[in-house]
Amino acid sequence: MEFRAEVKYLRVSPQKARLVLDTIKGRRVEEAMNILAFTKKGVAPDVSKLLRSAIENAHFLDSEKGLDVDVDNLYVKHAVANDGPRMKRIRPAPMGRAYRYVRRMAHLEIVLAERGKPDGEATATVVGEKEAAASARPKTRAVAKKKAARPAKRKMAGARK
Repeated sequence: MEFRAEVKYLRVSPQKARLVLDTIKGRRVEEAMNILAFTKKGVAPDVSKLLRSAIENAHFLDSEKGLDVDVDNLYVKHAVANDGPRMKRIRPAPMGRAYRYVRRMAHLEIVLAERGKPDGEATATVVGEKEAAASARPKTRAVAKKKAARPAKRKMAGARK
């Protein structure tokens, strides 16, 4: 099960937001919260708030909807900063001219997921028909050609010595 939270039109450059989001990708939720608390980037409090929102979404589904979610077992599966709209602005320049510059916005998205089951519970994997058929299939011509070419190279290398 995945739990999402997103914020749109955040007044920060997506590049700067990606720096913070990349530090928490793949981490446990508790560890990600600690990292964000001690990160000195200006966007870190906004990302922390977004992460808390995703955690609360998981709490909601756990308590209200009756899903079995272990919040301690959550990790940051996906964290993305996409471009938002850009605001074009003008700065006065010398001799009556004007320079244009751009103020950027970002759309941030965080997806949390649950890690595998605890060690006490075993999970069974079922091999599909396609995987079973693929493993039983004979080798293709390309593999046979590569194997045929290898001994010839070894003979030539042995002849040079």
